[in-house]
Amino acid sequence: MVDWRARTKTDLIIEVWEALDCESVGAVELERIQEALRERFGEGGIESPAAIARVVADEGAVLRHPEVFKFDREWRRRQMNGVLTADEVDVASLEAAEKTLAKFTEIKQRFEGAGDEESVRRIRSLALALKQDATLVSRSRAVDEKTKREAAEIVQWLTVWLQEPEMFDDWLDLRRRSPHFLQLMKMN
Repeated sequence: MVDWRARTKTDLIIEVWEALDCESVGAVELERIQEALRERFGEGGIESPAAIARVVADEGAVLRHPEVFKFDREWRRRQMNGVLTADEVDVASLEAAEKTLAKFTEIKQRFEGAGDEESVRRIRSLALALKQDATLVSRSRAVDEKTKREAAEIVQWLTVWLQEPEMFDDWLDLRRRSPHFLQLMKMN
């Protein structure tokens, strides 16, 4: 166990990344940073791979985006303890995002009906993390413009789902008819 000097999670993330002395960051580096967070702050102190990636990217790290996204998705799936499969947690395309949000709605309603507020919170946390991931993709210089546009659209979908999940299906139906969405589809 290393005796890190950092007192906050953000500072520890940066300190560990600097100690790793790596130009690019992927799954191995993110996992090591998570281990340091666990050692210092306990299980509740662990941050998602995407959150860690944002911190180190802000400090100048080059992210190995596909590896980061895959590791983050797998980590989040493990957090759901088998409630969802990796295929059910995918926002890499509009079609996949729609299926994912439909599954989230179904599971959320089931958990609410059972009074399982902790699982409802976990589904919402997962949706928020996916929104953060899609935001990263929409701003990434490492992906093509089509992928960026779709990711930005998915961010909007996740925002609406997080704010009003009960209205999401109706909203999505209207959204697909909007001139902006139709123009987006023509560009793709």
